[in-house]
Amino acid sequence: MSSMEKKVRVRFAPSPTGGLHLGGVRTVLYNYLFAKQHQGDFVLRIEDTDQTRFVEGAEQYIYDCLTWCGITPDESPLQPGQFGPYRQSERKEMYRQYANQLIEAGYAYYAFDTPEDLEKMRADFKTESNPSPQYDGSIRMQMKNSLSMSSNEVQDLLNQHTPYVIRIKMPENETIAFHDLIHHEVRFESALVDDKVLLKGDGMPTYHLAVVVDDFLMKITHAFRGEEWLSSAPVHVLLWKYLFGLEHMPQWAHLPLIMGPRGKLSKRDGAKYGFPVFAMNWTDPRSNEFTEGFKEKGFLPEAFVNLLAMLGWNSGEEKELYTIDELIEKFSIERVHKSGAKFDYEKAKWFNQEWIKKLDVDDLLPLVKDMFENKDVRISDDVYFKTIIHLVKERCALISDFYDQAVYFFMAPTEIDVAAVKPKWTIEKANFFEELSSKLEDLNEWEVSTIEEIFKNLAAEKNIKPGELQLPMRIMLVGGKFGPAVFEIAHLIGKADTLSRIQSALIQINE
Repeated sequence: MSSMEKKVRVRFAPSPTGGLHLGGVRTVLYNYLFAKQHQGDFVLRIEDTDQTRFVEGAEQYIYDCLTWCGITPDESPLQPGQFGPYRQSERKEMYRQYANQLIEAGYAYYAFDTPEDLEKMRADFKTESNPSPQYDGSIRMQMKNSLSMSSNEVQDLLNQHTPYVIRIKMPENETIAFHDLIHHEVRFESALVDDKVLLKGDGMPTYHLAVVVDDFLMKITHAFRGEEWLSSAPVHVLLWKYLFGLEHMPQWAHLPLIMGPRGKLSKRDGAKYGFPVFAMNWTDPRSNEFTEGFKEKGFLPEAFVNLLAMLGWNSGEEKELYTIDELIEKFSIERVHKSGAKFDYEKAKWFNQEWIKKLDVDDLLPLVKDMFENKDVRISDDVYFKTIIHLVKERCALISDFYDQAVYFFMAPTEIDVAAVKPKWTIEKANFFEELSSKLEDLNEWEVSTIEEIFKNLAAEKNIKPGELQLPMRIMLVGGKFGPAVFEIAHLIGKADTLSRIQSALIQINE
């Protein structure tokens, strides 16, 4: 039975070592879209075998990120299925039997080298053509392991509980080939690959052994992971061959890297160029280093998922805006590009702006309201607030933009852009606004049309073009050269606020 005839099962297997990077979330997304398209299962497995790198709170952070993105695993540590446990640290005992099986079959060996032995090896075998010697077929017989020692010596060391690791014995002259769903036929020469550690001194497996054993036991049919794992593929192919048979190996897709301005997108790029690279804010408890996330920057989850999907994949259509359900329908691993996709923050903001326009005001209300209240602006009238959101949303690329674009509806600007008014300011314009204030004061019906009518009639009477007066009035009410129609603003902030802001601005401009 081919893997497409079996029930599709995919997995995302992050290490709980820090924030979830853009590339990691895209790997989640492609796995999820593929699984859902084929009515399959999406499994979240926590790869926490390296206890030295474990970070408190990182696992919960992963769950929170997926929840924000709207991606729910079918099986996970929080929602176990029949293939658990779903944390590798809780599966520790099952890996040793497979490592022992490899030793008995002659495919792996015990290595008793100390850290000092390994350092000495790197120094002794270093040459100009080989500046970083590996523990491989050319070196292993000169090291302290069960291949270079007699069986009695090995047994004595084991009886004395001498620390050891178990390494794979890479074959000498073998071409290791496999089919990748993105890169197609991939080939490696075994002699160029080092003897990777499979089981560490603490009994924990390395990624190489654990990923193969877990994918087999969890019946994973397709494995999508980052291109950085391609160099490890020959070790994994051999482990599949030696332990379970290649017919059980999942179909692989090694996803291209996401590129930044200087190569692979990094935290340093984000810090330097002022854009996020993590899904959500992350503060490393070890260093207290803070990294801003897309959520807190003001991105909508719908836009984030949409822009991620398009980073290295295209639907073949002109259309760029997709809901997650539409992505499930359209996604195809064959249309994932082989080359790295360049992350463009301005394009990311474009996606977000389009989604802000697309969403109903009711959907935006809780997000924008939370943001205002976090800045100590209390919103007591949701109906009024929805009117404001509707008026300004076309001008907002991020949720955080709503504050600058709408805060003047709730409080008078503390500063106004006097410099934008001064060069063309005249005594006639000052008199116009004094008279306008007087006429507006007497107005009984505070409607957009009546405010505009009084303004334009007075401008005609004073023989001043309305366009020369609207910019000063906007700056008086808003503080700067932005915002919706000026008479709409006056109507919404009310008569008292409009008059008060005009008077306050006149004092500043006339100084």
